[in-house]
Formats: sequence, structure tokens, C-alpha cells
Amino acid sequence: MPWKELSVMDQRKEFVMLASKEGANLRELCRRYEISPTTAYKWLGRFQEEGEAGLESHSRRPLNSPLRTEEALETRILEARRSHQRWGARKLKRWIEGQGATGLPSVSTVHAILKRHGQISADESAAHQAWHRFEHAQPNDLWQMDFKGHFAIGVGRCHPLTVLDDHSRYGLCLGAQSDERFAPTQQRLIQTFRRYGLPWRMTMDNGTPWGDPERYTRFDLWLMRLGIKVSHSRPYHPQTQGKDERFHRTVKAEILQGQVFRDLAHAQQKFDEWLPIYNLERPHEALAMETPASRYAPSSRPYPEELPELEYDSGDVVRKVQGKGELHYKGNSYVLGQAFSGHPVAVRKTRSDDSLGVYFGVHRVATISLKEVSISIEKGRKT
Repeated sequence: MPWKELSVMDQRKEFVMLASKEGANLRELCRRYEISPTTAYKWLGRFQEEGEAGLESHSRRPLNSPLRTEEALETRILEARRSHQRWGARKLKRWIEGQGATGLPSVSTVHAILKRHGQISADESAAHQAWHRFEHAQPNDLWQMDFKGHFAIGVGRCHPLTVLDDHSRYGLCLGAQSDERFAPTQQRLIQTFRRYGLPWRMTMDNGTPWGDPERYTRFDLWLMRLGIKVSHSRPYHPQTQGKDERFHRTVKAEILQGQVFRDLAHAQQKFDEWLPIYNLERPHEALAMETPASRYAPSSRPYPEELPELEYDSGDVVRKVQGKGELHYKGNSYVLGQAFSGHPVAVRKTRSDDSLGVYFGVHRVATISLKEVSISIEKGRKT
């Protein structure tokens, strides 16, 4: 099967990067990228022999010679700056070296060259505070998801959906949507799951379509049935989505600022052009100037085209949640939430004689107090 028409070169680069990872499942990657193993081995072989130049449909001599003269040096730096106008001296130096060039001067000299040619603004000259953030140990341990603030386009408004891998800062999704409803967001995520597999956990804020700080939503339950743990940031604490928030600032600076989009298709085209640069080429300061691609590997958990059935232990007391979200147990009615309507849940004993746990599949979602004849919802939050 052929490569998809959109961004063929970018797909080839991403594929060979992921397929070159230790322990990569080549056949599973071929399925996700919709190519044959023969095609995969062809491009892997060319990449190993020629590097990125081997992925071109027509051969192109790679940049691998030193920058021997001061004029050639400055020209290369200024060309890089024109291609990536929001990158500073550190990123540009690392990126040029990644293209095979040698003999570059220090970061301060690159900065001086940019400044001499009027390429550095006063804002860029200001020092940036270094933040030390917690990160998960492996790719796909946690994905952060959010909508970047919507903005006007030629026809309607654009609501960018972003998904970022916590460990590597790899941009998994940057989707131009007309709204933030459940159905289009779900379809965008399914495309992402098909390409990269399933994460172990996802965290998001309390906004549409997944948001309700007190009750589970259909979106929560869908992810939980896929075997994904769901957590939510505390209300008014966007810093718990820090990496995705930082990604949003980069999106704004490098794509949105000064850009006018005709429609959603035009916005998506620009998103698709930029995201491979961010993942595969752009050095990241939080990654010691390496790229997100250098630290990312796809999940070994493929997306199931059919949702798995909910399974419970033989000793569980299983009840079907009624139409308005009521759970009936031993003559009492407890409001679990309308999202659970029609789904079976399990009621299990806990260590306390005064309480029972309520489970949706493997996920504990509530606790029943027998003493007070009440139920408390246990919606996961990231603190």
C-alpha cells in the first residue's frame, strides 16, 4: 500500500526514526503507517546508507562539508534563521550541526552574528528562567491533552487539539477542529492511537468534552475501556499541564503569530507542515538540546478497533446502571452519574466494613458508605 499523499517525506522520516528504535515492532509499525514490509525495508536501507537524503524520491547530496569561510558560515546561519524565525542561537547551532555541518562557532558567536544582522529582538536577548519539571520515565507512560485557545479564521473559528508525550515532549497530535465536542475529538484521538498506540495514562483539564470535576463523562469512560487511566488537573491549576501549556506557547510563536488561515483545511496544512519540524528537527532545551524524536518510541499497545468488553471477577456483585445514572444496591439507590447509564459496574468489599468499592472494569470510580447510605465519586486527579 502506498504512502499517504500528505507530507510523504515527513512520514518517511518519522517511520524510519521509530522503526530504528531498539525493540521496535516493524510489522506493527507497517500496519499503522499502511505500508508493506518491502517498502519499509527499502526506506530503512536507504536511510542507513545515506541518512535523510536517502529518503528523498530523487537523490540530493547531503550537507556534510565544513563551513570553511566566515561568509559561508554567516550565510548558513542566516538561512537557518529565515527558515526558523522563532529559534534562538542555541537551537539554530544544534540544528545546523544535525544537518551535517561542522566548524560552527560557539553559541555566543552565533547569537552575535544574528544580532549584527538585525535578527535578534530585545525580547530574545532577555534571559530565560530555567524550570526543572518532573517527567515520566518512559514514553507513553503519560500523555497530556488539551485544547489551545480558539481563534478566528476566514470561515468560523479554529480549536487546536494538542496531545503531547510527557517523557519526550513528542507532539502526537495537533488537530484543527471547528469545535470541542466529543465526536470530532474522539475521531482525532482514534487517528492518533492508530498511529502511535495507546498510552498507559492521559491527563487533561476539566474543560469540554472531557471535563466535569465531580462526575465522569462519556469521554472518560471511553478512555478507561481502552485500558487508559484518566486523571484531571485541579481546577485553576494549569501548571499541572505544564508541558502541554509550554507546547501551546511554541505553537503560538512558531505557527499562529502573524498567520492568517483561510479555513480549517489551511490551518491543518500549516499544522502538518510544522509538527514534523518540532518533533524531528527542533532542538528542545528541556531535552539538553536533543529533539523529541530522539526520546520517543511508539507504544506496544495497539488500538483495538472494537472496544473490549467489561470483565469482572466471579465473586463481584454486578449491577447495570440505570437511565439517569442510578446504581441500585440492597434496596438503596446511589447516583453514580449518567455517563454510566446502561453499563455494568461491580460492587466489591473494601478493607472497611462500612464501605464498598464501585468498579468500572479495572477502574475504581466510587465508594459507597454503608453507614451514611451515600456514594462519593472518585474521579482521578493529578495533584
